[in-house]
Amino acid sequence: MAKSKASRAIKLFGTEVADGKKRALQAGPLTAILDSGALRYIRIHGSEVLRGIAFLVRDKNWGTYAAQIENLKVSQRKGGFTVAYGATCRDSDQAIRYEVAIEGKPDGTLSFSSTGTPLTDFLTNRTGFVILHPLAGVVGKPVEIVHTDGKRKRGKFPKLIGPGQPIFEIRSLKHTVVPGVTATVVMEGNKFEMEDHRNWMDASYKTYVCSLLDPWPYTLEKGKAFTQSVTLTVAGKPAKKPAKRAGTAIAVELGGPRNKLPAIGIGVAMKEADAALGKADLIAAAGPAALICQIDGRENGQENAARAFSELKRRSGIPVTLEIVLPCKEPAEREVASIADAARSGGLKPDAVVITQAHDLKSFQPGTPRPWGPSYEEMASAARRAFPDSRIGGGMLSYFTELNRKRPPSGIFDFITHSVCPIVHAADDTSVMETLESLPWIIASTRAIIGKSPYHLGPSSIASRDNPYGAAVAANPGNGRVCLSDMDPRQRGLFAAAWNVGLVAAAAQGGLDAIALGAITGPQGAIYRKADYAQPWFDGSGATVYPAYHVLAGLAPVSGARRIEAVSTAPYSVTALAHQSKVARVLWLANLTGERQAVKVKGFAGAAVLHWLNEGTFERASRNSSFLSSGGTRVKKISSIELGAYAVVRIAAV
Repeated sequence: MAKSKASRAIKLFGTEVADGKKRALQAGPLTAILDSGALRYIRIHGSEVLRGIAFLVRDKNWGTYAAQIENLKVSQRKGGFTVAYGATCRDSDQAIRYEVAIEGKPDGTLSFSSTGTPLTDFLTNRTGFVILHPLAGVVGKPVEIVHTDGKRKRGKFPKLIGPGQPIFEIRSLKHTVVPGVTATVVMEGNKFEMEDHRNWMDASYKTYVCSLLDPWPYTLEKGKAFTQSVTLTVAGKPAKKPAKRAGTAIAVELGGPRNKLPAIGIGVAMKEADAALGKADLIAAAGPAALICQIDGRENGQENAARAFSELKRRSGIPVTLEIVLPCKEPAEREVASIADAARSGGLKPDAVVITQAHDLKSFQPGTPRPWGPSYEEMASAARRAFPDSRIGGGMLSYFTELNRKRPPSGIFDFITHSVCPIVHAADDTSVMETLESLPWIIASTRAIIGKSPYHLGPSSIASRDNPYGAAVAANPGNGRVCLSDMDPRQRGLFAAAWNVGLVAAAAQGGLDAIALGAITGPQGAIYRKADYAQPWFDGSGATVYPAYHVLAGLAPVSGARRIEAVSTAPYSVTALAHQSKVARVLWLANLTGERQAVKVKGFAGAAVLHWLNEGTFERASRNSSFLSSGGTRVKKISSIELGAYAVVRIAAV
């Protein structure tokens, strides 16, 4: 029996499992946050130098172990700090232990070392340090590199996202933090190389141990100890004092008309076809611009899925885009024809088709030979013959990384698509919200690849649709925060509602033609249904939808509306999206943080009705799918507003 009232943790995150505890540290002009054994937000004189330093252990599927930390000792003294702990990573097959020492000195020097000892032979894709450089003030800027052979070279952090690693064989990296201040990171104990982390939606450039050019997974021998270290030194003083922000409120200012909002759709996974059909009334009420359905040619039940999709289209009146996954066992012509026959037998006439193949659901390093599979041209040609009345799209059902590495030729598709996922490399709350920072660069890089072709994104949610980097998605039986899992409990909380507003806002600002949110039902869904995994509070509570449903129901019906410029002074704390409805302006605000945020709104004249998705309305909104069309709070004027943790508000002029 579910609790009658949802806890704060359930309202925010959909789970009672807590995120890691954090502690502030300081050494002279340097500050950092200790978070689950890693250092985050390393700043000098208040300016971010590194987004993080962490010692990570990964398995053969690129899953990151949750280290069990023991004997944590933190000493904060005048001018500096030390941290020491032991940690163990294990599963049913293998285990490794490592000892960590961190020191921050009065001059701002930071050292982070680790000695690891495999307790068994340990199969891993990567074990060791990762160092993250932030995006702000770094993208496109110079960097001085010392390679492992001692040679120095000047380069730049990439502006657009390349498909491969920008820097190899690294011993140290030096960059300017602010005018007058430089930072040098020295990495020892192995060779290191850099990848553009934005490929995977991470808001950083990542320098990591070992090389992806070498074979992986590799084995660390039982009992054979190894040591790695990272040292950060800073030089100089800021040329001018950092500007102080007036007051504590974030300002959001509305401007003039801009482009149109993208068409906002929703995914319908093949295995969710029947469940989605059972929720046809709620889908129709939400009014998505398209249903992004899928038939995987490797799976049985294709005709039954097509029949459900067809009936869902009939009941809801919503166009269907059909994603087709070819098994790559026969020529594209035969495989597409077979799936087209199943669609026709099920009565499905898709309005658009996205054609792809099974191999492109997996990741390959740039230049690595892929298994045999049809070319883009062969797939497009076969799809046009099989679905002559449908628009034909291409690209990737997986992430931008794979689109970047296997770029479609221009002129053969009517539109190009890819998805994103914020839990590829890290799944803590802060990292997931940070991924929104990478979207403008992903969008700009995609546009550079596809030119003027219509650009579609998704379906995308916090959870992973698939795992391109391993055999399968990660299990999440404990309702935790797990990288590359297809079930993330935050999908059920206010957290996902806020993240989705940020996702749509970035797509709108980037001029995308269409975006699809994760799914209508299932683990990436917006509508609640009983599942084979526990959904705390929702099971037995009378809930019908998750907060994310109301983001869909509020934004999807205004697909194509004129976007109004809405500028936030802190867009990755409070995101803003505004549009012109048939009668008035509408402003959406979402708090992307776990802290209360005060917001000053400028340029929104007259009375308004506010609909809140917050801790106070969570239960009512979860039980009432028509929440946005009923009630609301009327105010005479909007000038300032307070947003609780991960709260979303729609402000509609009246």
